[in-house]
Amino acid sequence: MNAESERLRSDVEALAAIQRGSASHGERVSAQWVAERLREVGAQSVRIEPFRYQPTFAHAQAAHFMSGALAALMGSRALAAGAFVSFEFDYSGRSQWLRRLLPAGEGANVVGRLPARGRPRSTLVLVAHHDAAHTGLMWDPRMLAAGDRAAARSGRRPSLALVPELAFLLAVLGRRAPRTLAAGLLGLSTALLADQARSPSVPGANDNASGVAGMLALVARLAAERPDGLEVIALAPGCEESGMGGMSAWLRSPAARLDSGTTLVLGLDTIGSGEPVVLEAEGGLWPVRYRAQDVSRAELAACRAGVHLRRWRIGGWTDPVLARLAGVPAISLLSVRDGGFPNYHRPSDIPALVDFPCVQACLEAAHAIALTA
Repeated sequence: MNAESERLRSDVEALAAIQRGSASHGERVSAQWVAERLREVGAQSVRIEPFRYQPTFAHAQAAHFMSGALAALMGSRALAAGAFVSFEFDYSGRSQWLRRLLPAGEGANVVGRLPARGRPRSTLVLVAHHDAAHTGLMWDPRMLAAGDRAAARSGRRPSLALVPELAFLLAVLGRRAPRTLAAGLLGLSTALLADQARSPSVPGANDNASGVAGMLALVARLAAERPDGLEVIALAPGCEESGMGGMSAWLRSPAARLDSGTTLVLGLDTIGSGEPVVLEAEGGLWPVRYRAQDVSRAELAACRAGVHLRRWRIGGWTDPVLARLAGVPAISLLSVRDGGFPNYHRPSDIPALVDFPCVQACLEAAHAIALTA
């Protein structure tokens, strides 16, 4: 095992030891750890940027689901349709207007830079969220098995919110009996959200200590190589698990005034599963699609590094999607096994179960992509 591999493993173990739920004290402790490591690998101007966001997605989703259930019982198709559209906007990150009305805690982003050598010609934004998810019954592997099997065959993971989304459709389109079923399904979904909100956070070794470790290793490589004209921004957002809150906050900051013609956002998330993948789409029934040229760019660069990236669609979200929605070229690298993420949002997401050869492969792919920026 070489020094880089040992450091990857050590970083995953150190971060997984911090209980770092979104917008919690632990997330702020995690931010301090990431900031110190960024300085050690050569990043400059490292700082922690606080922001306000919810510690869980449960409250925002529950408000939508209960509105949909009420609409179904009242027979109000307009209210059901409005709740459904608002949910899809929130879930995809297109618009989270309701979040501004809900109680929030303090999250923490970590930002560092590698200034360009010579005249700046391009900017690479490396993104890896450092918070960890809450567990809960909704993440029981039996709940996810059917979707994972479908994804293993097709490379397209159905929405993780498929049941409530279908319930919304029943509330909008159905008659009395389907609307009653819709209300029941939305009520059940709300109960699962309540369970998730009060469950503890997981170690998050794969999701996403592996991505943070990969980002740190890549910053170390680029700090040593210093490609001409390339400015690197290393960004470890908080509150990704509760709805991409940290990425959203950073994109609203003055520092994120990015030139879409010369910038590439590259995300590393859950990269220790087994098979490296590049996202071509993500989200619910109304997915956000990544640009075909960016997906191809990732595939070609990774191929030159000896890594095959399978195209994939997930039913949830990753931080780079917000850059994509903002019009900035973005690539999101992940990894899967048997159609899903092993130990996804479970207490068993521990360092001993991370596939470190896959982490290394994703790092090689990311390095090759970075050199195309």
